[in-house]
Amino acid sequence: MQRAAALVRRGCCSRTLGPWGRGRSQSSAAAEASAVLKVRPERSRRERILTLESMNPQVKAVEYAVRGPIVLKAGEIELELQRGIKKPFTEVIRANIGDAHAMGQQPITFLRQVMALCTYPNLLDSPSFPEDAKKRARRILQACGGNSLGSYSASQGVNCIREDVAAYITRRDGGVPADPDNIYLTTGASDGISTILKILVSGGGKSRTGVMIPIPQYPLYSAVISELDAIQVNYYLDEDNCWALNVNELRRALRQAKEHCNPKVLCIINPGNPTGQVQSRKCIEDVIHFAWEEKLFLLADEVYQDNVYSPDCKFHSFKKVLYEMGPEYSSNVELASFHSTSKGYMGECGYRGGYMEVINLHPEIKGQLVKLLSVRLCPPVSGQAAMDIVVNPPVPGEESFEQFSREKESVLGNLAKKAKLTEDLFNQVPGIHCNPLQGAMYAFPRIFIPTKAMEAAQAHKMAPDMFYCMKLLEETGICVVPGSGFGQREGTYHFRMTILPPVEKLKTVLQKVKDFHIKFLEKYA
Repeated sequence: MQRAAALVRRGCCSRTLGPWGRGRSQSSAAAEASAVLKVRPERSRRERILTLESMNPQVKAVEYAVRGPIVLKAGEIELELQRGIKKPFTEVIRANIGDAHAMGQQPITFLRQVMALCTYPNLLDSPSFPEDAKKRARRILQACGGNSLGSYSASQGVNCIREDVAAYITRRDGGVPADPDNIYLTTGASDGISTILKILVSGGGKSRTGVMIPIPQYPLYSAVISELDAIQVNYYLDEDNCWALNVNELRRALRQAKEHCNPKVLCIINPGNPTGQVQSRKCIEDVIHFAWEEKLFLLADEVYQDNVYSPDCKFHSFKKVLYEMGPEYSSNVELASFHSTSKGYMGECGYRGGYMEVINLHPEIKGQLVKLLSVRLCPPVSGQAAMDIVVNPPVPGEESFEQFSREKESVLGNLAKKAKLTEDLFNQVPGIHCNPLQGAMYAFPRIFIPTKAMEAAQAHKMAPDMFYCMKLLEETGICVVPGSGFGQREGTYHFRMTILPPVEKLKTVLQKVKDFHIKFLEKYA
C-alpha cells in the first residue's frame, strides 16, 4: 500500500525519471501503482479489541452519581445557553458537588501564601510574605528532593509532613499518641479509601469480602466495591432519628450478609455524607465494640471533621474513642481513618491532598501497603504541602494567626448559618422534609413524589427521583443529585444539594426549588 501511494505521488509530475534516468509518463506510474494494489488488496477494517462486551465487567458496573447522567445533562444545557438558546433561566447552578471554591468560597490566605512560596521559592526573599509562612515553606522544601515540589517524594509521603500530621492528630485527640510511621499521605481521601479496600478484598463465592457501608452512602464506596468485585453490604441509617446509626441494624445487615459472603470491613462516614449527621460518642463506642466483637476492620471517613454546626454536637474521632475504651480495644481493633484538604474550612479540592492513619496493621501488611502505594510513585507533592498547612496552621503569637483565625471562623460560621437556613426553608415546603444539618456541607431532604409522576418516570425509564431532579434541572437550571445515587430505603425519595453557594444565591436556589416542587405536585396531582 505504501509503495502504491508513493508511486501515485511520484506520478503527479508530468514526467519522472526512471531508474536509469529515462523519462516515464504519469500514466505508466499510475499503471504500476494499480498493479501493486491488485497484488495487495485493501484489508477490511479489523474489529476493535476493546468493546463494551470485552471490557472489564467490574469497571462497567461502576456508577458514580455525583458526576453521573444529570451532571452530563447540566453540561449540555450550559452549552445551549452559550449558543444563545433560550431557557427559563440564565445559568446552571451546580449544587451537585461539594466544590467550595467553585461556589465562590475564598481561599484561606495563609494556605495560599505557603503554597506560592513552595511553588516559586524566589518569593522567599519578598517582604510581601509573612515570616511564619516562609518558615513553613522552607521546612517543606528542605524535605523535598532538590528543594523542589517538582520532585518525587517517598511513596508514603514527605517525612516531615507525616510528622506534622501525627502531631496534629495527637493535639486533636487530647494527647492520644500518633506514630508518623502509621501515616500515609494520599491523593485526597478517596485514594486512601480505595487503596486500603484493595488490600482488604479477597476470596470468591461465599468467601468473597463483604464491605458494610451506610445507606445513604457516598458513591465512592459502592463504586470501589464494584470495581474490586467485592460484595456491598448495606446498613440503613435511621432517617426518623436524624440519620442515627443503630447497632441493631448493623447486626441485621451482618447476619444476612454472612449467608452469601464474608463481611470483614465496616465503613463509617462521620460527619455524614450525604446526610450531615454527627455521631455521638456513645454511638462510636457501640460501633467499635461491634467491630471488636465481630472481627471487622473499621474504616472511618472523617473528612468533614471541621464541619460541625449544631451546638448539641461534637466531633469525636474514632481513634480517640478507641484508645479511651482501653487496651483490649486499642491494641486489637484495626482502624483506618481519613482526612482531606478538600472539605473543612479549606475547600482546596483541586490540590488533591489527604492522609490515612492506619493502626494495628499487621507488620507484614504494612510492607504490602507501601508496595501497593509505590506503584503510583507518590501522591502529588503540592497536595502533600497543602495538607501540611492544614495540620500545621499558624499558632497564637505568630504573625498570621489573627487573620487565619478570622478567615477560618468566617467560613465555618457562614456554613453554620446556611445549614440552618436550608433546613428551615425546606421544611416550609409541603411535601419536603429535611432533617437538621448537624455537619458536613449538604442537605439530603426527603421529597414526596405523586403516583402520576412515578408513572411518568417509568415511561421515561428513570427512577422517580432522577425524573424529579432532571425536571428541576430543565426548568430551573439547578443541578442536584437524586437520592437513588446514594441509596435510600425502598419507597422513599431524596436529593442531595450542597449548601456552599453564597447566602443570597442559596436563598434564590431554595426559593426556586420551593416554587418548582409546588408546581410539580400540582402537575402530577
